[in-house]
Amino acid sequence: MPPSTLQTLLDAAHDRSLPPVERWNPPREGEIDIRIAANGDWYHEGGLIRRFAIAKLFATILRVDDGAHFLVTPAEKLRIRVDDAPFVATDMETDGEEKARRILFTTNVEDVVLVDADHPIVVEDRRGEPRPYVEVRRGLRALIARSVFYRLVDLACEGPDGEFGVWSSGTRFALGRCS
Repeated sequence: MPPSTLQTLLDAAHDRSLPPVERWNPPREGEIDIRIAANGDWYHEGGLIRRFAIAKLFATILRVDDGAHFLVTPAEKLRIRVDDAPFVATDMETDGEEKARRILFTTNVEDVVLVDADHPIVVEDRRGEPRPYVEVRRGLRALIARSVFYRLVDLACEGPDGEFGVWSSGTRFALGRCS
């Protein structure tokens, strides 16, 4: 039996190594005029970064410290602006059923994250509208795109507490209540 799409994505993600930005404490700190818009677009000095490879590279050296976002190298740590979350979950794969289900998101910069206790789904209420996020890595989150969230809600079931949620990797994640 060939591996599932979800397993193929997981295997590819496992082979991808990221720089150890959490261990770097560079001597120089500052700011750079880079902004990540709420839709996941990256801007430098007000202009859209059109080369996907550049945004993808920057995403690998992104770190969050005390709620602020930084691009970090061994030589410098530069603060950037992030309008919402630095990433957007643009696709979702699932396998299994109910408690045995696994949910995997792919982000706009091709990060792949398996939803589990260390990478939870969290739904925040912003002015009466749900804002769903998934923890990608080291405190960095991805906003779950609306179309992907609708697919996620289709998987939800009501729990004994009246809250709708989904299971992934043996953990239940609340999505909200029906009004």
